Amino acid sequence: MAGGSRGRSVTSKVLALLGAFDADHPQLSLTDLARRSGVPLSTAHRLVAELEAGQVLGRTSDGRLRIGLRLWELGQLAPSRLRDLAHPWLQELFAATGENVHLAVRDGLEVLYVDKVYGRRAVPIVSRTGGRLPMHPTGVGKALLAHEPAWFVEAYLARKLERPTPHAITEPGRLARELAAVRAQGYALTFEEMTLGSCSAAAPILVDGRAIAAIGIVVSSRRARELQRLVEPLLSVAHKLAEACRQAGLG
Repeated sequence: MAGGSRGRSVTSKVLALLGAFDADHPQLSLTDLARRSGVPLSTAHRLVAELEAGQVLGRTSDGRLRIGLRLWELGQLAPSRLRDLAHPWLQELFAATGENVHLAVRDGLEVLYVDKVYGRRAVPIVSRTGGRLPMHPTGVGKALLAHEPAWFVEAYLARKLERPTPHAITEPGRLARELAAVRAQGYALTFEEMTLGSCSAAAPILVDGRAIAAIGIVVSSRRARELQRLVEPLLSVAHKLAEACRQAGLG
């Protein structure tokens, strides 16, 4: 939620209004939007009317506000070289395994999911394209965190770590050992650490020693024993994608 409105420009207020929406709050009443954004209700009412007129915001059937089609349309123009390059490889991994496959990058202290391929019969997963999750309880997050510089890992472990499930590793020493194992073996595994009922395997996309992204597979916890057999196709695709990124100058 944004801070107070005093002294803020119109642009900053508009950005605060748009930033009030997230995966947990895709629809908001005007009152909730003003509260979450820190923009006074009267100002929010005026700006929302302009944003609706420009289709940046829209309304649901019950009158709640949501992100509009114009903003979605503009979002499609954002640079997406990595996503465009990686998508065929995600499709290949999905074809080989039949499991949910996703691609993520690090953004600050979180992982940002930039693409996903999934099937009708694959296990439901919490990640969504454009969504963010903590690094340490996710497979892709562990794969990325394990290849960050030592100073970054130390700073990450020094903070209070989120614990989305009882299985999430939040003890700094234990997590540091886990990350060392990920670096040594070349892939990460999670078992119900982010979501009860699912587990994952993930591998970094290494370009000149730097993890520019990570690719992951998610399966039902009932099939956790099958994760190990998925590691080989996962690593194969991760290596091929890394080489494609290197040739494309991504890194």
